[in-house]
Amino acid sequence: MHFLWSLFARKPALRQFALLDAQGRCQAFKECRQPPAGEGWVEIDEIRLSWMHHPLPARARVSPRPARSQRHQPLAA
Repeated sequence: MHFLWSLFARKPALRQFALLDAQGRCQAFKECRQPPAGEGWVEIDEIRLSWMHHPLPARARVSPRPARSQRHQPLAA
């Protein structure tokens, strides 16, 4: 039964991230639901291979998402 419910449950959308070096050049891309751990990862609106080893265009960055409010946090048991 759980499997059937999981088919209809909304899954969080994948987000795109770029790993920047100290000079702001793109070193890697990652697509995941949560921000990657570690320094240098920034959220971007799309992945373009032409950005690899080049400075990331300012227009590519996504503005930081606001933290979820306490009202929407799950209740503790």
